[in-house]
Amino acid sequence: MGVVYIGDRNVGKTHLALELAKPPGNFVSVSLLNQSYEALRDILLEFDGTARQTKTIDTRFLDVQVRLPAGASQIPVDWIDPPGEIFRKSWQSGHTDEWNNFLKRVRQSEGILLILPPYREILKSAPDVNYDEYVTQQQWCNRFDRWVDFFRNDCPKARQIVICLNKADLINCDLDQEASKLAYDPYDSKMNWFGRHNYVIYRYFRPVLEQIGQINSSRSGLSVRCFITSIHNRTLLELPWIYLASYLAT
Repeated sequence: MGVVYIGDRNVGKTHLALELAKPPGNFVSVSLLNQSYEALRDILLEFDGTARQTKTIDTRFLDVQVRLPAGASQIPVDWIDPPGEIFRKSWQSGHTDEWNNFLKRVRQSEGILLILPPYREILKSAPDVNYDEYVTQQQWCNRFDRWVDFFRNDCPKARQIVICLNKADLINCDLDQEASKLAYDPYDSKMNWFGRHNYVIYRYFRPVLEQIGQINSSRSGLSVRCFITSIHNRTLLELPWIYLASYLAT
């Protein structure tokens, strides 16, 4: 079993992975091939704290440990950090080997964790939010169609596809309240996983409900689950990984 961790350009994949690796966690911890959290920050971030831009496909291995009622579960993760233009035909034709290696990895994976940015219309009104950095809802939906094709055509072994709307702290919602509502408690959860998915999909993914249904129905035994994530809330950050561990861990 393996999970591939991917996402749109400038969506915050690097910071999410770093924050997940930052001790201590609640239910989730990450092993980074004997690299300390501080060393990994130096490798992945610029001096100003921004993620280093990727010109080629970088792959790193994460060993994610999740504490479940039955004991610790392990998720081996290929963190694939491609350049933002990877789905452009011009990039693929000029980087044939890299593109084929990327497809080889995702085609063998049983779990896919996709990170997406919010769209402009869902953002809260605040002076520190730069709306020009985010696409419109229509543009976001058009880009989501690209992921639909990718999941249906290039992920034949995936049993679980997890889609995370990241930077939830910028979305027009009460982040702490949402985290409390969606929180995982192994002995007294307010919601089960399907309930969490339904709540999130109808509140935050409504513009692409039909497309998500297309992914779900494209192959027997495939499940798509949606989450919101933020580096500013550990509860929301860990939820997708706890879910994956519950269904895929060895």
